[in-house]
Order: sequence, then structure tokens, then C-alpha cells
Amino acid sequence: MDNVTHTLFALTLARTPLGRGRGATAALVLASSAPDSDIVAAMSGGASYLAWHRGPTHGPLGIVGLGLLTAAIVWTGRRLLRGGQMDGPATPFTRLVAISVVGVFAHILMDLPTSYGTRFLSPFSWRWFAIDIMPIVDVYLLAVLAGGLLLGGRSDGSRRVSVAIVLTLMVANYGLRTFAHQEALKRADRLFSPTLPRPCDPATQSRGTLISSWPGPVSPGTMSGFGASLARSTVAETRDAGRSGARPCLLETAAIPRFLSPFRWRVIARTSNAYDLYDIDVTDARLRSRTPPAGLLTAISTRISDERNAFTDEAARAPTVRALLDFARFPQAQVVADSSGGVTVQIRDMRFDTGSGENTPLQRRRTSLFTATVRIGAQ
Repeated sequence: MDNVTHTLFALTLARTPLGRGRGATAALVLASSAPDSDIVAAMSGGASYLAWHRGPTHGPLGIVGLGLLTAAIVWTGRRLLRGGQMDGPATPFTRLVAISVVGVFAHILMDLPTSYGTRFLSPFSWRWFAIDIMPIVDVYLLAVLAGGLLLGGRSDGSRRVSVAIVLTLMVANYGLRTFAHQEALKRADRLFSPTLPRPCDPATQSRGTLISSWPGPVSPGTMSGFGASLARSTVAETRDAGRSGARPCLLETAAIPRFLSPFRWRVIARTSNAYDLYDIDVTDARLRSRTPPAGLLTAISTRISDERNAFTDEAARAPTVRALLDFARFPQAQVVADSSGGVTVQIRDMRFDTGSGENTPLQRRRTSLFTATVRIGAQ
């Protein structure tokens, strides 16, 4: 989630018994944003930030280490200001540590349901995990948290009531999005599964599991570079499907939330040589019908090819592309030749595709989020 949401949630928690004692609110607020201190990696460039964001600061060491650091900062600051006018008893250091750990853990827990995902086991494991029910910024969650803080500050009783209402509405929001997420997957499966190829590996096929995780396993020596990054979740016998001309197979299906409406989803079906995208509105009664109106399914679906060849493998040697491929859940590549004998390779993560198709000029597409463009000369 964004830092404004994290801060508002910390201030909401401060109105519970967690916020009792001098320094407790400050500890919650600082701890709620502490994991995103990995923004310092951006000083070395966007690829460095992508490589480190939601890494160790969002893992077990980050929870303990940042909890201790936050408590130490608040405790030190309180001692430096002890000559000033302060209200209430001081919070013991051990309780400050516990409160700070809760704040850091709450941050990580709120990042998990986003489609961006988080690496809550790093540095012990660099796998990404996501539940795919929340956008990075949820305007409804922001409104609930801000409204609760504005309306519940008149007395202790009103604060307790506002916290209860806010937490109830938060649970309802997450519950509604979880239900809509599953409905989007079910309708996409019912409407479009006949048009999709068979699963690459039925035993490990990911079709709308609650917690998604990537990258999948890859056998040493089977593929390298970009091809390996694209095929981590396939089994050995289908790993070269995109290169050898073998029959395409289905790797994974996921539903990604849209920004404004909790009822609108981008369903991504990843095959061994393309992506099928479906824009699903779970409130659309036409999609509940067994025989949707003519042209409707075509209007809400898009197929984008996914190229894999020597050029994409060469492009994957670039450090920026390697950083993107370590992050990208649905990497898609396009290769365009030019008159000088060179090629341009563009790689993007389809989770953050803004709707540009294959015919969109590369120059316009390269401004999209999480897109890398590599120029390979004729030599």
C-alpha cells in the first residue's frame, strides 16, 4: 500500500490500547513507514530500487531490526525532550519495541494483498507473494481511514466507536474484494477456458489460488537468460514450448484489481507463447449468461504475443532487464527490427500494462510502468 494509507492506519491503531503512553503513537507512525526506508536504493537508479524494494526490510530481519530501531529513536527523542511539557506516563522501552514491531508487521501485512506483492521471507527467500485483491492505492480504504480519524476525535468514547467502525469497514472492503476476485476468475474460466490451451502441468497449474507466488522452479541447465525468467513456472518438458514450435500450453491465470472499482478486474491468462487479457466486470449481468451477446467476449478480450529468441536472451544480459525479470510476474517481450539491421527488444510486466496493444509504437509504450527497452546493434 501507499505510505499515506500506512500512516492513517497507524494513527487508527493509536486510538486502541496500543497507543497508550507517551511515545506510543510516534512509534506506531514511524514503524508503519519504516519498511519503505529501502527507497534509499533509488539513489543508485530505478533498477536498484526495483531489486531491493519490499526485500529484507519487509522480511523477518526487518520486522525485528526496524522495530528495535524505531523504539530506540522514539525513546531517545523522548529523553531529549523530557524538559518540555508532556502529558501522560512514559511508555517503557520494551513496550515501545513491541508497539514498533506491531507497526512494522502491519505494514507488511497490508502490502501482501496488493497485486505488486511483497517478499516477506527475504533475505532467506527472495520469492514474491501476493493475494491480488487490492491495488497499490485503494481510494476506499483511504476514505474510511481518513473519515474515521476526522469524525472520531472528540472524546475517548467516540474514538473507540470510530476505531470499531473503521476496522469493520476495512474487513468488509477486503471481504468484498476477495469475493469479487474469485468471481472474476470463475467467470473468465467459464467464458474463456474453451479458447485456451491445456495446462502445461495440471499437477501444479495455478488457477486463482488465494496466495500467488513467483518465480516458480527452474531446472539447472535447461534454459538461461530471458527464456528462463519467462518459463520458471513450467515443467521441463514444456519449458521450450515457445521456442521449438510445440503446441502452446497454459501456465497461469490471475485476476488483477483495477484502480477505481472493486468490481472490475483484469484477468491474465499466461500461455507459453502469449498473454490473453480479459476485462471482467462482475456486476455485468451479460457475463452471467450462458450465452453472452454476440461480440461481447471479443470486446473484452485481447491477445498479446510473447516472443522468445536469441534477441530476448541477449537483452536479458542487461542489468536493468535482469532486475525487471526478477520482479516481473508476467514478463512479455516484443522484438522489432529496424532498417539498420539492429533490433529493439522491449520487456514489460503485464500486471501493469496500461492497455497498449502490440501495434502501439515502442516509443509510446516505453513510458509505461515497469518496462525496459534494449537496443541491440547489427553486430
